[in-house]
Amino acid sequence: MAEIVFLIEDAPEGGFTARALGHSVYTEADNWEDLKREIQDAVTCHFGDETLPRLIRLHYLHEEVIAI
Repeated sequence: MAEIVFLIEDAPEGGFTARALGHSVYTEADNWEDLKREIQDAVTCHFGDETLPRLIRLHYLHEEVIAI
């Protein structure tokens, strides 16, 4: 596999959640650096050495609502 893509969102209680697109891989963390480590660990645990993706792409979705 060439790469895996994660959708990163702000968690309602603070921190971040990360969900892989097309795979059953999910993790969360309180800050960005911890999240990257958690994602690497989750990917390593989910895939064996033979099918490990070469790249992990993080797509951060930040939604903000402004009331008028």
